[in-house]
Amino acid sequence: MNESRKIFIAGTGKSGISAAHLVLKLGGEVMLYNSNPDTDVEAVLKNFDDSQSVELVTGSLFQGHLRGVAICVLSPGISINADFVETINKAGVPVMGELEFASQILKGKIVGITGTNGKTTTTALTGLLMGKKYQDVKVAGNIGLPLSDVANLTTEESVSVIEVSSFMLETISTFKPHVSAITNITPDHLDRHGSMANYIAVKEDITMNQTEDDYVVLNYEDDVLRGFGESRNLKPHVVWFSSQNEPDGDSLFLRDGVICLKEDGIVTELISTRELKIIGKHNYENAMTAAACAWKMGVPLEAIREGLGEFTAVPHRIEFVRERCGVRYYNDSKGTNTDAAIQALNAMPGPTVLIGGGYDKGSEFDDWVKLFNGKVKQLILLGDTRNKIFETCRKYGFSNITMVDDMNEAVITAASYADEGEYVLLSPACASWDMYKSFEHRGDHFKKLVMEL
Repeated sequence: MNESRKIFIAGTGKSGISAAHLVLKLGGEVMLYNSNPDTDVEAVLKNFDDSQSVELVTGSLFQGHLRGVAICVLSPGISINADFVETINKAGVPVMGELEFASQILKGKIVGITGTNGKTTTTALTGLLMGKKYQDVKVAGNIGLPLSDVANLTTEESVSVIEVSSFMLETISTFKPHVSAITNITPDHLDRHGSMANYIAVKEDITMNQTEDDYVVLNYEDDVLRGFGESRNLKPHVVWFSSQNEPDGDSLFLRDGVICLKEDGIVTELISTRELKIIGKHNYENAMTAAACAWKMGVPLEAIREGLGEFTAVPHRIEFVRERCGVRYYNDSKGTNTDAAIQALNAMPGPTVLIGGGYDKGSEFDDWVKLFNGKVKQLILLGDTRNKIFETCRKYGFSNITMVDDMNEAVITAASYADEGEYVLLSPACASWDMYKSFEHRGDHFKKLVMEL
């Protein structure tokens, strides 16, 4: 792609700034846009040198702003249905997302990983496994490093392992992984996508441009993905993973606590789950997904086995924080929906004091709350959704609930309820945006408060 042109970039967060720097490196001009009229202009422009060709527009957008603009790049947090996007469409300016934009610069092979839950852990582990064979591995995307930061550093020998969110997939047109993976699909981000059908379709779009020479790794235990994998219209070869069954064809599965790999009907034992440093069935599924991606990228099985045994949990995903007075504290701030929170709760080996609540994405909490009796000793609720979760708890007869106003109060209260041999788990089942700028911000604050107990 020739970007020695004027590029309109919507969004002044991490992805937007990264995309702007990529345009500048390629010799182009940048027009940054933030619809918030109160945007701190000085703070945004501090990301650039005075000599760089960067213009910043805030507030309302008019077609006159778009004169000379070649393309518009949307940051992932901006919906294609945002009001100002209609202005861009009327001006006839092509619109793409940051992932699509950066991937057109990218060289080498791509592994793309999506799904409602598990994609960050799976992406990090896949990156580690790729490093067992390839010298130049980039791990980027929704995992925290925008693809624009590394796209122009790749060569034909590079392998890019990309965590891909549904927001990113909304705006792809040419993005094409050699190996893609969908970890699972459960309700999430319905406030943005409008319906479960739309959300499913967007997730499945990761395979949109794959061919018969490519692979897709799918969860055999997910009814939606099993149906998708059995579709005659799916071009890439399907590799299954399963925690409960032994699928036909190329697959990874659990048998008596051992992760096994099957190729052409021949089963090879890879590693016992007891040898892994990550806990919970969902993490065994993540390990199988990553192993399948590495396998189809040509990483030797012995190297995959070695990498699986080395890997430790990623920050904010059932991350061990400390043990104090016999109580173990875990940070699962990335548990931003009920399915992720269910997985985290199921991973706790004993009675748990649970901290939950946050920004309301339009989710229902029934399936999560149904697990509380017998597992949750005390529920500590905070954030915008605390009353909604409280009412759901009442519906199912769970009453061990304490309402708090902030994380500091939540941690102190949780510590007062937890006894030796028990667990304190932050797994909110909600996004963080009501009280924090990101799940990382929330998780880091939780960890700091726990360390100060």
